[in-house]
Amino acid sequence: MIDIAARIIKQKKPIVITFMLITLISIVAQFAVSVNYNMVDYLPEDAQSTKAMELMEQEFDGAVPNTRVMLNDVTIQEALAIKEELSQIDGVSDVTWLDDAFDIKTPIEMADEETVETYYKNNNALFTFSVASGKEVAATDAIYDLIGEEGAMSGEALNTATQQKMAVTETMYAAALLVPIIVLILILSTNSWIEPVFFLTAIGVSVLINLGTNIFIGEVSFVTQSVAPILQLAVSLDYAIFLLHSFSDYRQKVSDPTEAMRMAMKRSFPAIIASASTTFFGFIALTFMEFEIGSDLGLNLVKGIVLSFISVMVFLPALTLMFYKWIDKTQHKPILPSIKNLGKRVVKVKIPSLLIVLILIVPAFLAQGQTNFIYGIGEQPENTRAGSDIVKIEEVFGKSTQMVLLVPKGDIAKEEELVRELEDMKPVKSVLSYVNTVGSAIPPEYVDESITEQFYSEHYSRIILQTRTDAEGDAAFGFIEEVQEIAQGYYGEEAYSLGEAVTLYDMKNVVQKDNTFVNLLTVLTIAFVLLVTFKSISYPIVLLLTIQSAVWINLAVPYFTNSSLVFVGYLIVSTVQLAATVDYGILLTEAYKENRKEMTALKAIKKTIDEKIFSIAISASILSSVGFILWITSTNPIVSSIGLLLGRGALLAFIMVVFFLPAMLLVFDKVIDKTTWKANYYKEK
Repeated sequence: MIDIAARIIKQKKPIVITFMLITLISIVAQFAVSVNYNMVDYLPEDAQSTKAMELMEQEFDGAVPNTRVMLNDVTIQEALAIKEELSQIDGVSDVTWLDDAFDIKTPIEMADEETVETYYKNNNALFTFSVASGKEVAATDAIYDLIGEEGAMSGEALNTATQQKMAVTETMYAAALLVPIIVLILILSTNSWIEPVFFLTAIGVSVLINLGTNIFIGEVSFVTQSVAPILQLAVSLDYAIFLLHSFSDYRQKVSDPTEAMRMAMKRSFPAIIASASTTFFGFIALTFMEFEIGSDLGLNLVKGIVLSFISVMVFLPALTLMFYKWIDKTQHKPILPSIKNLGKRVVKVKIPSLLIVLILIVPAFLAQGQTNFIYGIGEQPENTRAGSDIVKIEEVFGKSTQMVLLVPKGDIAKEEELVRELEDMKPVKSVLSYVNTVGSAIPPEYVDESITEQFYSEHYSRIILQTRTDAEGDAAFGFIEEVQEIAQGYYGEEAYSLGEAVTLYDMKNVVQKDNTFVNLLTVLTIAFVLLVTFKSISYPIVLLLTIQSAVWINLAVPYFTNSSLVFVGYLIVSTVQLAATVDYGILLTEAYKENRKEMTALKAIKKTIDEKIFSIAISASILSSVGFILWITSTNPIVSSIGLLLGRGALLAFIMVVFFLPAMLLVFDKVIDKTTWKANYYKEK
């Protein structure tokens, strides 16, 4: 490490210039990285809905309806004219209305009342159609221009368009709030006005390079784009703090800044590599998720941690030595008073701390697995146009979700029997198919191709269901299982289903499998790093129990408050919180281990808390601030839920490390001594 440090210090100017050039190139490169807002694209290829989507794209020109538009106070003729205008908008296809369900030339009184009221009720017309992927913003803007303030729109395409419009604004807003807060926290924790700029420059450079290197991936998810840069900054800022604090300490002992930096790099390297390793392996676990939003975020965070580590160990020493005089010139007295005798107070409550956590841990573990989960993007807030439009449509037409069945073409009688059985299902509003729209008695070859192509391809028949269910939830998922079972009863594995609800059903099945595997992998990899770091069996157990308890308590809160939780947020945070906050425990335990070699357990824990509480509080406050700001600023329910869980999780981890971990270290002192290689604990004579 000393040889590497010497080379870095010797080449400080070329290093700073190189990093700055790479950063500038990365800033330009990041604009060429596209952002994917479609969660469907991240389902595994063997998911049923993915196969169904590929099959429909091969067999039919049309897509699954993903948008609804309601117009107030219109006649049938006016509605038909609007339908034609909607179909002319670029990106809009397969506009479906009443005239597709029955012959509009016949008197409307002769049609089935329930079918009519699916599309036309109290002079309100409801259209369903598909908006092409990538054209959501332009298409929905054009639709709003057409329908005006009185009309209403809802659906996946509008949700996607809304997220695209807000993503850049919200990211900038979050950064505008976050950077001043982090600067303030760092100013309070240092003795120089300029030192926080060095911290942020070192990590900021690595964040920008990480964003730029995404050009080699080509595309990132909207979750990654919103969360990864801020999360990377919060998680890896500690590395810079470790290094510059060591540098400040050695400046007081050594007159030569170069020598002080060389010694600081050597001293801080073990702490930085241990901290980076636990976070690195924790994020590696995300890359094994089948639901690829997790693996997309995991890859970016792993890449970010590596780049942050390189930046802190190579760029920051070079930058600091070039401008260390600025640190000297901007010195100030400590703003916050030193914390004294906190260790003594913490030790006094060790038994209550243990009892409270042990009482909470089992209910928390059970509750976090019983939370009511949302698998999609969640509902739009009612104070937005999108949210109020959903309310308007549901007040007139009720809840409605489209589902498409693809079944082998050829057996008209079997198809008619299936359609009849589907129509009898309680949640079904209407069924659109050839056999009940045109008629099973009329051969398809005698009907105009423009009509038959809606229902028949070369090999498959398409059946469109309008249902009363939500897009997700127990009722919706139960209905999907029932429909799939009925269709497979007629056609076996050759029957396929697709639509928003089917996609979310598949997503639920995929992420639930991911949950167990990813959490287990995270715990095992971090346990291995801790085992190597501490050369102990007991230290990893104590540390993991401390942080995992904080994770369980955090994830149990939604259950006890009877609120729903976005599952992607739950899955990511259960990994990220463990990987990011275990550093607090490492910092305290590492110091305790050294102090324990020189004094009794009681004295060692008091001294350790007094020395390290400030550093841990700074780290926790930064990560917690990041989380809460994401929660406050994001309208995307996934990003917002990740923020809330992360903010609350960082605070809980801080409390656990300050109160529960010291109690565990004291209670199990003898066990730790016997299960740690070369513990060399101080023994009282």
